[in-house]
Amino acid sequence: MTRLGAAIRLGDREVCRLGFGAMQLPGPGVWGQPCDPVAARAVLRRAVELGIHLIDTAWYYGPLVANQWIAETLYPYPDHLMIATKLGGSRRSDASWGVALRPEQLRQGCDTDLRSLRLDRIELVHLRWTRGTDVPFRESLDAMLALQAEGKLRHLGVSNVTLAQLRDALARTPLASVQNLYNVAAGPRRLARLPEAVVEDQQDVLALCEARGVAFLPFYPLAIPYAGPLAAPAVAAIAARRGCSEAQIAIAWLLARSPAMLPIPGTRSLDHLEQNWAARTIALDPDEIAAITAARA
Repeated sequence: MTRLGAAIRLGDREVCRLGFGAMQLPGPGVWGQPCDPVAARAVLRRAVELGIHLIDTAWYYGPLVANQWIAETLYPYPDHLMIATKLGGSRRSDASWGVALRPEQLRQGCDTDLRSLRLDRIELVHLRWTRGTDVPFRESLDAMLALQAEGKLRHLGVSNVTLAQLRDALARTPLASVQNLYNVAAGPRRLARLPEAVVEDQQDVLALCEARGVAFLPFYPLAIPYAGPLAAPAVAAIAARRGCSEAQIAIAWLLARSPAMLPIPGTRSLDHLEQNWAARTIALDPDEIAAITAARA
């Protein structure tokens, strides 16, 4: 087996085509301290040892818990490590998720990320959009550009955006990345059940990313909430035949779908982290790729 494009451009840096998402580090419901603090620390350390270059986090994971453990475990950060965050979300006192897309909220969130991660500047920050908000997209984007101009963030990305919003953003500024929902389970019918996710076909978004040299970071790369299990018969059959986990096949499929793809699976388990990392060496054949693609509902 051979690696499928071991590196990718992310802004002006070259990074490994598999990152680590920190969303699972806090407790259940992405709330409170980790159930196993020793394991959380071990997973972060091992991710860096393996050669992962990108850790994706947000101040509202916990809230502040994911950032806390990243900073306490990895600071001072190695030169090769890129920390990415996202702004636009928040947490309410009942642990529910909120929206924070107004300019003053984005600024406050950026300052919170800087402080909790012990950074003077964040290498990559995504504007995480939510459908149905009353804040104009351009108003939020302008606020992010202002933060970039002040030197608080280096590279800018967008998240949970439509193709039209992506085109609008690219017409105004270079983008390093797009972070949208995409996985083996997230076909159009299942996406339609999600209250906040972009439901349009991501192939056009991927094609635009490829054309413009923008990395595509699929969130929920191994699952889709509210809409049923990850596994499809095609994924299970290929995993059984190859002696791999279904999650490994799902990651391999993502890497095969587009040269712009940079999955960021998260986990609390060292074993799962090692398995995810090994998925980079799985080269699916064209028939396997087609079978999984056709099975997406």
